[in-house]
Order: sequence, then structure tokens, then C-alpha cells
Amino acid sequence: MTAVLDAPTRAHVASGSGGTLTGTGRLLLFMLRRDRVRFTSWVLGLTLMMAYFANAIGLILDETAVQGFAALARNPVIALIGGPGYGFDEITVGRIVVGIYGVYLMLGAALMSILTVSRHTRAEEQAGRAELVRANVVGRHAQLAAALILVALMNVVMTVLMALAFHFSPLEPEAFGYSLLFACSVGAVGLVFASVTAVTVQLSAFSRAASGMAGAVLGAAFVIRGLGDMSHAQGGDLGWLSWLSPLGWSQQTAPLTLDRWWPLLLSLGFAALCTTTAVALQSRRDLAAGILPDRLGSGRAPGWLRGPLSLAFRLQRSALVWWSVAILLGGITFGTFAEPMVENAAGLPDEIMIIFGGTEGIIEGYLGFMSVYFAFMVAVFAILSVQALVGEEQSVRTEPVLAASVSRAGWLLSWTIVTALGSVWLLALAGVGNGIGAALVTDEWGLLGDVLVGQIAQVASVWALLGLAVALYGFAPRLVGLTWAVFGWGTALSLFGDMLQLDEALLSTSVFRHVGQYPAQDLSWSAVAVLTAATVALIGIGVVGYRRRDLTTA
Repeated sequence: MTAVLDAPTRAHVASGSGGTLTGTGRLLLFMLRRDRVRFTSWVLGLTLMMAYFANAIGLILDETAVQGFAALARNPVIALIGGPGYGFDEITVGRIVVGIYGVYLMLGAALMSILTVSRHTRAEEQAGRAELVRANVVGRHAQLAAALILVALMNVVMTVLMALAFHFSPLEPEAFGYSLLFACSVGAVGLVFASVTAVTVQLSAFSRAASGMAGAVLGAAFVIRGLGDMSHAQGGDLGWLSWLSPLGWSQQTAPLTLDRWWPLLLSLGFAALCTTTAVALQSRRDLAAGILPDRLGSGRAPGWLRGPLSLAFRLQRSALVWWSVAILLGGITFGTFAEPMVENAAGLPDEIMIIFGGTEGIIEGYLGFMSVYFAFMVAVFAILSVQALVGEEQSVRTEPVLAASVSRAGWLLSWTIVTALGSVWLLALAGVGNGIGAALVTDEWGLLGDVLVGQIAQVASVWALLGLAVALYGFAPRLVGLTWAVFGWGTALSLFGDMLQLDEALLSTSVFRHVGQYPAQDLSWSAVAVLTAATVALIGIGVVGYRRRDLTTA
């Protein structure tokens, strides 16, 4: 039999002669179609957060409250969680929104960019779909270029909407340019971390590792900025650290105070450098491979990997190692700021002294506050761990596990137990680091035990969020993202609820406000028991759902 091949059409010949960006436009349209819900949710979600800050704070704070907030905002802890606080000497509500809440909008934009770039590049290669796409007439860099353009569009639309939301809020900035600068500072962070992720997806062959590396860069940027801003607030010599962070570049624009556009050139230049690096790295690797070589596994699996619990630990081991290093170093670093807090206690306003338990208890108050601060971070680890389980199922790696003598309940509970114990481990490291750091500068080693107990007690809050994520995963994996909304709500109330003088009933909806900030406050063991019981119930609900729903299979 003789097969007759069709002669190549003019279109095929023309497209086949294209460069490395051939097909970028069509891939971009495909990504927009695929992300129509995610695109809208991310952009509108962050815009609504901006609108909430601008409208709610503008309505709540009167002139007296603003002046009271001015004294509160000058302390180093506010610099740590907010920023350098430009213009707080002549404070306005608009400057409060920009100086305190702006960094959290930037973190949201960064996460949006990291997850979107990783989803459309490395995750596609890992799942094998990129190979099918590249089998057509598609250039080598088309998928990366389309993903970066998509993220750029998301940040541009978000920037425009944020500028409008800020300008037409009760804050009423004098000129639209001020609102646009603030929104551009948020969008610039999104562009920077899109380009950072474009590099990390070239380094690792796994989307989880690539996103983790980009997240580590974001965490380092936040810590470095926080240390620099704390030093600046205390009149120290480390204020230059803020200029080493992409978050710091955006905050140095100082909207409504200095109104500087030029720091954004640093963001754009860094983004261009990272994008160029990503393209160069992609030219030097094979499809589905990473620049960093994969470690060859042993030809025989050790006996301890036979059970689902040990396998779940093996799959989470790398993440636990990196989180352990970051948490321990962060604990020691923040603990060393206990002594500066004591030295500046005389100049702190009464509002801070009440929160920290008075002059005599300023160290305990600061360390108690940091225990909740680290609970936020470990909660992020727990939620990401459940999302990693979603990735295992979507990558069809859960199916062969369950094909062995492993029940669905056994696999889900094994993964959850490892995450729950990992949360305890990370909080313990945070307590040890924080206690050692504080003891080194104060020479009060008795603090170590109290800080460790107070830190570990916060695990009940983290477990509650873990239980919620597991319950949502059990019934519908796509709903796990709702846990981030609960986390964000609880974090915002814990950080800013008291400053805004919100009603106690509203503040109690935060999962982080029930355990107590030991050693400054007594621990509520009843709250620990209730949160733990709720966690067990939520995990049980998740197991029931997991046993009944269909799984993603090949």
C-alpha cells in the first residue's frame, strides 16, 4: 500500500519558518480562555481589598483617631509589618493606607504572578501538555512569553482598577497621579515576581519546587525590607536594607508624600534582567528538564517507604527542610530586636504599651506578638501542603498510590498527619529561634522556655486552617483556595483589628485571636481544645468526602 502525503500548505510553510515566539498570540488567547475565572477572581479580589482599605479606614478614622494612630505608627513593629511610614509626621488617612496596608496588596500581587506563571509554564511541562503543544508549530519561548504577557495584563488591569478605587474613595487624593503611583507600585511588585518565577521555572523540573523558590525570594524580600524599615524607624544604620528588596523599591515611591516615580525603574529593570535570564536559561535546557540536575534515585526503595505515612513524609521532606531553615533564621533575627524594643520603650505611645503589657512587660509583649506573627507563616505552610496534595492528584500520581494496598482515608490522613506534625515542628523552631535571639541580646535565658510554650500553643490556630483546607479538598479540590480567604481575613483582623478599634464580636472571627499571646497574655487552653476539636471534625468531614468523590485519573 502506498500512502500519499498532502503537500504542505502555504500556511504551514509560513508558520513553520517562524522564530522562537511563533504561536505566542494563539497561546495567549488559549491562556485567557482557560484563566477567565482565575484572571477575574485575582484582579477583582485584590481591587476589592484596595477598595476596602480605602473606604473602610477612611470612614472609621476621624481626626482624633488619626492623631492617635500617628503615635502608634511610629514604633518599629509597625515598620516591620507595614513599611517605612513616609509622611507619618503629618499623618493622614491616605498615608495610613499607603504606609501600612500597601505592602499586603503587593504581597497579593506577587502571589498572583508567581502562581500564574508557574501554572502556565512548568506545570504544563510537568503534566506533559507542553509537549503536545510544542508538537505543533510553536516556538521554543512562545509559552513562556504568553504566560508573561498574561501576567502583565493581569497586573495592568489590576493597577488601573486599583487607581480608580483609591482615587474615588473617601480619601479623595488631590490628583489622580497620586492614586496611579500607589497602584503602579503594587503592579510593579507583580511584574518583578512574574519575572523571578520565569527564572525559577527554568531551574527546577517541578512546578512545586519552582513556586517554592519564587516564594522563598518573596519571603526574603519581605524580611529584608522589614529589617531595614525597623532599623530606619529606630534611627539605626540598617535602613539601606530596604533598598535591597523589590517590596522596598515600590514602598520607596512614597505616594501622597514624596511621590517618586523613579524607584519603579529599579523594578522594571530587575524584571527585564530576570526575563532575559529566563529566556537564556530556557534556550539551554530540554523540554520538561530543569537547569538544576535531578538527583538519581536509588534503584531500591528503603523499607521505611512502604507505608503511606512514610511516603507522605518523603514527599514533603524538601519543603519542610526549606521552611525549617527560613523559620529558624527568621526567629533568631526577630528575637534580636527585643533589646531595641526595651531601649525605645520610653518613647513608645500608650497604645503600644497597653498591647505589650506596659514598660515592665515590653519584652514579653513583643515576643507574644511574634508568636502570632509566626503562626501566620506556618499557616501558609499548612495550606500550601494541602494544595500540594491537590497537585499530586492532578498529576495522576495519587492513582498509583491508591492502586496499592492503601485506602483513600489512609492516604489523606497520612498526608494530613505529616503536615500537622510539620506545623508543630516549624512553630517549635520559631519559638527556639525567637527565644535564643531574645536571650542573646537581653541575657535572660529564662525567656526561652516561655517563648517556646507560647509559640507551640499557636498550633491550634494553624491546625484549624489545615482542617478547613482538608475538608474542602475532600469534597472539591478546586475549593481549597477558599482557605486563603479565611486566612487573609484572620490575619488582617489580628494585625489591624485593634488599631481600627473594631467590635470584639468581629475580631473574634479571626482564628488567630483565641489562643493568647503568651508570655504577655495567659494561654486559653479551652480555646486550644475547641480549635483542636474543630480540626478533628473538619478532617473527618474531608475524609468522608474524599472516599465518595471521583478522583483525577489517567
